[in-house]
Amino acid sequence: MTTECEGKASWPELVGVYGETAAATIKRENPYVDRAVLVPEGSAVTADWRCNRVFIWINKAGYVYEIPTIG
Repeated sequence: MTTECEGKASWPELVGVYGETAAATIKRENPYVDRAVLVPEGSAVTADWRCNRVFIWINKAGYVYEIPTIG
């Protein structure tokens, strides 16, 4: 997906990483992201698009199971 957002837009290398660690990595690698939101498996999220937000989908153990992307 192509976006008009600045900075890195996806983090496939974070799948399997602990959620809190992934959030810190995303904020460090893209200073435009000020909301790295941990989302437990099965939760619903808002559908609005934001360049400053990344949803980090985590399983019950707290590990990332889907590629985090801006949105």
